[in-house]
Amino acid sequence: TLVGGIRSQLKKNGVTVLEATGVIQGRDADGFHVLAGGESHTGRRLLIATGSAPVLPPIPGLREGIQSGFVLTNREILNLNQVPGDLTVIGGGVIGLEMASYFNSAGSRITVVEMLDHIAGNTDAEISEILLKNYTARGVQFALSSKVVAIKDHAVVYESASGTVEIPADKVLCSIGRKPVTEGVGLENIGVRLERGAVVTDERGRTNIPEVYAAGDVNGVWMLAHAAYREAEVCVNNMLGKRDTIRYNAIPSVIYTTPEVASAGETAATCAQKGILFDETTVSMMYSGRYVAENKAKDGICKILVEKDSRRLLGVHMIGSYASEIIYGAGILIETEMRVEDIRQLVFPHPTVSEIIREGIFRL
Repeated sequence: TLVGGIRSQLKKNGVTVLEATGVIQGRDADGFHVLAGGESHTGRRLLIATGSAPVLPPIPGLREGIQSGFVLTNREILNLNQVPGDLTVIGGGVIGLEMASYFNSAGSRITVVEMLDHIAGNTDAEISEILLKNYTARGVQFALSSKVVAIKDHAVVYESASGTVEIPADKVLCSIGRKPVTEGVGLENIGVRLERGAVVTDERGRTNIPEVYAAGDVNGVWMLAHAAYREAEVCVNNMLGKRDTIRYNAIPSVIYTTPEVASAGETAATCAQKGILFDETTVSMMYSGRYVAENKAKDGICKILVEKDSRRLLGVHMIGSYASEIIYGAGILIETEMRVEDIRQLVFPHPTVSEIIREGIFRL
């Protein structure tokens, strides 16, 4: 298994794993003291990597539902032994959509209740709308601009502009977001600075306390596993005296639905917020022969943004097959600040869906 493989790598590299709750007790001349498993452990440096936990809003009946097993988070839903007939998903963000996609394919009747007027959070608006249309066509029900106000026995109650609605449910997934785990680990004992419940770090992973670093969801920045890997590398490199920095401008993100959604870099909305002048082009995935050959749906797109003056690549956003496998390449192009004329000289393999990026670049 994946966990077994990681354990094997840790053992191979001489890492001792102690499965216990750790609490920072304080600091003295010897270093930082952490109590875990009834024993005190001392180190010259600390790496805080406590992760995140599901946000549980104060909805009447929610905590009782969790205790009874009627309401699930992203952890418990993966342990179900049978597919629920009716599954209500609270939250139309990444986790909610991925679980809705899976259980829709498995045969559940899905209703997604989302407070915003769109799904997929900060995803490009046009791509979000395409994804919505795809899943509506598959029978997934969406209640947008709606707020869950109560959870009852085998039912969810939500409010929208049209009134109060009660829908039946065999299971409920609560997926409105995640929050950094910073309570109960003793951060206050050494004065680690928090903002909005997250550990504040700089580009080198350092906190406000010398020799204390933080990586992963606990810093509240990207809250993605692959971002956490890189953050941890940056922290360790700096601990060992090798200067390293984490850059967030080109970290890829993926929504594992069918079709897949993948993004890297700026969107039109974030460019507008930052005052970045840009040019943009949108290319249909139908320009890829492989996409045409392998897909019944023909509504996939690739959207590319470049800075107006420098012609530097700013963002790539896609919906369609293989998007998750292509987006890392787009992230590299953004990370290395390649310009339109540079990318035009690159050779993309044919026939692949990745050629859609080249098609878009030649339109700019």
